Amino acid sequence: MMMKDKVVNGPQNATHRSLYHALGLTEEEQQRPLIAVVSSYNEIVPGHMNLDKIVDAVKLGVAMAGGTPIVFPAIAVCDGIAMGHEGMKYSLVTRDLIADSTEAMLKAHGFDGVVMVPNCDKNVPGLLMAAARVNIPAIFVSGGPMLAGRVDGKKTSLSSMFEAVGAYTAGRIDEARLTYCEKNTCPTCGSCSGMYTANSMNCLTEVLGMGLKGNGTIPAVYSARIELAKHAGMQIMELVRKNIRPRDIMTAAAIRNALTADMALGCSTNSMLHLPAIANECGVDFNLDMANEISAVTPNLCHLAPAGPTYMEDLNAAGGVYAVLKELTKKDLLDTSVMTVTGKTLGENIADAVNNDTSVIRTVENPYSPTGGIAVLRGNLAPEGSVVKRSAVLPEMLVHEGPARVFESEEEAQAAINAGDIHPGDVVVIRYEGPKGGPGMREMLNPTSAIMGMGLGNSVALITDGRFSGATRGACIGHVSPEAASGGPIGIVREGDIISIDIPNNKLELKISEEEMAERLANFTPKKKELSGYLKRYAALVSSGAKGAILNV
Repeated sequence: MMMKDKVVNGPQNATHRSLYHALGLTEEEQQRPLIAVVSSYNEIVPGHMNLDKIVDAVKLGVAMAGGTPIVFPAIAVCDGIAMGHEGMKYSLVTRDLIADSTEAMLKAHGFDGVVMVPNCDKNVPGLLMAAARVNIPAIFVSGGPMLAGRVDGKKTSLSSMFEAVGAYTAGRIDEARLTYCEKNTCPTCGSCSGMYTANSMNCLTEVLGMGLKGNGTIPAVYSARIELAKHAGMQIMELVRKNIRPRDIMTAAAIRNALTADMALGCSTNSMLHLPAIANECGVDFNLDMANEISAVTPNLCHLAPAGPTYMEDLNAAGGVYAVLKELTKKDLLDTSVMTVTGKTLGENIADAVNNDTSVIRTVENPYSPTGGIAVLRGNLAPEGSVVKRSAVLPEMLVHEGPARVFESEEEAQAAINAGDIHPGDVVVIRYEGPKGGPGMREMLNPTSAIMGMGLGNSVALITDGRFSGATRGACIGHVSPEAASGGPIGIVREGDIISIDIPNNKLELKISEEEMAERLANFTPKKKELSGYLKRYAALVSSGAKGAILNV
């Protein structure tokens, strides 16, 4: 029985049919499979401003294949615009709003299948969570990445813009230069052009098997993106006919494949929040230590911005995600038997993939590193774990020890950086910015970019119970868990304490005795914030960053 049969067929559903007629749907349309098209289109997010065209193409594809497409919206926040102020507290929290509201719409209206049309940071994982939760046939097609900007004849991206602000603050460039960068960095619609969170999650959607080839890499302005959307609309009808559902695709093996590809691609640290949350909705256990286990055997093959000089358009031209996956099969690192939305296995999908440019996608014989792009660090400062994008850390900062410079918020840290109060060797500690303590676990691209822009990236580290943007580079360690607001050790760090960072050995330590650590923790009372509205409810329900900041319900 089709889902629509519950709301369309039979005399008992005449009232429902009258409302479909009110929508202008013919009897013929009502008798076809009803396909939801979840549109994240809006006019405030550059990665979403083209989604109306993607949605139109999806609708055409659905209709061509015999379905009836029906559009409803999903919200999306632009992390770049929200960055550095109170608005960033409302970024991560939207992931769960998106999942919840999409679940409600799909369940309330009896859809037979769904095409998800997301693009940016929380939108993609939120809709993947909803797809797993509702578990009707589903396929994803994103809006695609932005083309790289051009500054002085060289490619650039949003992370460079944030660093330019840091350089201006430090007096290294003037206002005219800043304005020149500003007007040439983000030239098109699309998700920002480096391997930031949005592009990471769109690429991993391909690996998970929930998107067609090119979903993560075809640039937003390419006509091939429209063709992809039409094919996604057509393919959802095949998934409905064959009753292939998200939980048939997003299995434990598929999630492990995604984490493996994450290491090879050098994805955003935010994937270590979103993959656990998606796994949770799929009923799959996700242990944070899997990251180090997989990283130990997975070579890092790509250094896309901010880690290197290549961009999403380059990855697309080099063969895209499938070419990366094909490289990984040389070391037998993937389960290629898993099902995908193509109706074929992952192995069948990538059989003919070709690496067209080994300067963009290195071979497994010549990787950037024999280990993966993300590392999970533990120690007395992060007993539940912390996360760093190892592939974006300068070699001289992989091991670092220095005095703690302690700040109770991002704003405090930013003020000190701007004032020139951070010095070579320092370890900047930003706390009370976790899921519960922020609340909302703000990304902190402003302080990390200021450090880089001021020329301190080779001598200053940052750690936080909040998180860093996918655009962050440098020795920036986030997701420190437990967070300060939950009584975690980061809350007892004092100004001048020595902190030891050893990324190759996955260690993050506060250099005090066990006795002093125990005494400080025994006398520690976390600070409380006065909250209202959605953030108050979110803070009351959210779990640790080490668990993906999922809601405890």
